[in-house]
Amino acid sequence: MIRLLIADDHAIVRSGLRQIIATTSDLQVVAEAGDGAAVLTAVRGGGCDLLVMDMTMPGLSGVDLIRRVRTERPTLPILVLSMHNEGQVVSRALKAGAAGYVAKDCDPDVLLSAMRKVAGGGRFLDPALVDAMVFDSGPADIDTPPLDILSDREYQVLQLVASGQSLNDIGERLNVSAKTVSTHKARLMQKLGIDNNAELVRYAMRHGLLDQ
Repeated sequence: MIRLLIADDHAIVRSGLRQIIATTSDLQVVAEAGDGAAVLTAVRGGGCDLLVMDMTMPGLSGVDLIRRVRTERPTLPILVLSMHNEGQVVSRALKAGAAGYVAKDCDPDVLLSAMRKVAGGGRFLDPALVDAMVFDSGPADIDTPPLDILSDREYQVLQLVASGQSLNDIGERLNVSAKTVSTHKARLMQKLGIDNNAELVRYAMRHGLLDQ
């Protein structure tokens, strides 16, 4: 039996996952988490063979959470299940230590196959994301530095600011002060050579960073 820890800040998503998993005889949900802190608590408690997590949750999340989980339990396989299907996001998650990545709009059979393969020590990439991984970066842009120069937190702030969230809202979501968010924003804009919010939004759109 493969014991699962599912992490998503939406209860309806966790409920849907439980229903899908309940149709199998070899998978079982043994723990749930709605934010990064709860994920770490569950991971430290042991008892799970696979973490299935969203990329965006309150507090610690995304690549930062993946790295923390890898530090806490290096042998625990991580499968990302997310609405973010941009090549840059997928690449960052895999580089951080996730063993698989599946889009939330995938077929349930694809998700179940991913769970089994990743739990068994393999790697899995949703077939629908292959093109994004290969082509999302588009042609080289000599006028704009690559996104890889941003820290993980700066990258996250870039996405949230470009999606229209205020500094206060982003601070609450990330459990940091608005002043800290402002500092991250200033640094990322300097690194990317961006002078105002309009340019920031255009940059995010050009690189496919806004929610689909």
